[in-house]
Amino acid sequence: MKILTAPQIREADQYTIQNEPIPSIQLMERASLKVVEILLNEFQSTQRVKHIFCGTGNNGGDGLAIARMIHHYGHQVKVYLLDGRPSEDYLINLKKVQNIDEIECIQLKNIDQISQIQPADIIIDAILGTGLNKPLDGIIKNVVQYLNQIHLSTRIAIDIPTGLFADSHNPSENIIFKAHRIYTFHAPKLAFLLPENASYAQSFKVLDIRLAADFTENTDGQFFYIQKRNIQEIYLPREKFTHKGTYGHCCIIAGSKGKIGAALLSSKAALKSGAGLLSVHVPSNYLSIIQTSFPEAMCSIDRHGEQWSELPNIQNKTIGVGPGIGTSPTTQAVFRQLLLNTSKAMVIDADAINLLSIDPTMIRLIPVNSIITPHPKEFERLVGQWDNDFERLELQRNFSIKNHIVVVLKGAHTSISDPEGNIYFNSTGNSGMATAGSGDVLTGIICSLLSQGYSSIHAAILGVYIHGLAGNFALENESKESLIASDIISNLGKAFNSIRKI
Repeated sequence: MKILTAPQIREADQYTIQNEPIPSIQLMERASLKVVEILLNEFQSTQRVKHIFCGTGNNGGDGLAIARMIHHYGHQVKVYLLDGRPSEDYLINLKKVQNIDEIECIQLKNIDQISQIQPADIIIDAILGTGLNKPLDGIIKNVVQYLNQIHLSTRIAIDIPTGLFADSHNPSENIIFKAHRIYTFHAPKLAFLLPENASYAQSFKVLDIRLAADFTENTDGQFFYIQKRNIQEIYLPREKFTHKGTYGHCCIIAGSKGKIGAALLSSKAALKSGAGLLSVHVPSNYLSIIQTSFPEAMCSIDRHGEQWSELPNIQNKTIGVGPGIGTSPTTQAVFRQLLLNTSKAMVIDADAINLLSIDPTMIRLIPVNSIITPHPKEFERLVGQWDNDFERLELQRNFSIKNHIVVVLKGAHTSISDPEGNIYFNSTGNSGMATAGSGDVLTGIICSLLSQGYSSIHAAILGVYIHGLAGNFALENESKESLIASDIISNLGKAFNSIRKI
């Protein structure tokens, strides 16, 4: 799913209006009805008062249409109107609402006019949409500050929380509506996917309002939101007449004293993700641990007992390197040797990334189309600090372009950048996956997919999606607190089955 900028969304609206064709007021009805369908499903009690705050633009027009529609289904509604320059469609919907005696409309001049909002009530923000171009001030700022202090009631934003800039960083002094849920139209806004906005966009649902598909397809964009249908397009099903050699040979270089668990997790994840063959290169002291933990793996033994010190046989193998290897000078030297001795794309994670930050001259040795999988702190050590997450995206994009590699920057909505400058955001996963070893599992999955013949960007996209999906399946039997990395591996089968077209 392509993520459009705020101006592009407005262009998509106008294009749909002109080419479907459909009157703008009917497009507003279509969008509002989608929201009402969700509200009726998620908040079935008609006794929970819906307090709808409306600006005078099309976002406010949506709020008025929602008020009218949900009232039709027996829900109690109170509407608060804020001053501004009204749009034509807003005025049409305002007149319709004012003709309904049971809907109380309050022309809001100060926050003292806001009725007492009970803990069970629903607050709906339809004040400002994506056209915001400056921080909030005046009565709107006061209202948003007031609503943010009401902690028990559910806060919902229509399309985008008031005060949040869709495509750029918010000034630090800005006031933004803190939405528990967002019902957004057509595609997520870029701002929803960035950590700095977590308190304003806690969760969101994308509502399809049938904007013209050809407009989106033909519009330039560099940001994408990964969905199941995208995954099914790149997934390679297994053919009948194949054998283990068909699905590649992974070589996981991992583990050192005190960190052999990283080798176990990444290696087992590689096997469970479909690699035909797997070799695990570990220090000699840990041979028995690998061989007894899972007999399906072959062992490549380093002469050093406790750290990586020599190159394994890497011929015709796809390398995954880094989990738990440490950063000793000996390991740094052999990592450089590895980079000098292969031109095949590999997966670089964890301590291998830390070695790159210790000696940045090695970055230029990384084979083209390799995949690095840093968490934010590891990435910061590579590129330096950033002032906000929009700047971080530019640093990530530029790093991929400059070095001709794929960067998987881990976190909620993991961002994946390619050498062409595109960035893909993941849609699976949960906060229970913020646990030791989760990243090692991801390394194994991506390395396995790369060995099976997926392109680097497809291996990264599919690997991240499957990793998060397995984590979601694990949550069916675990809590977010109790979920561990091994649970993700145990649910990889369910994850692959769920994306397979039957």
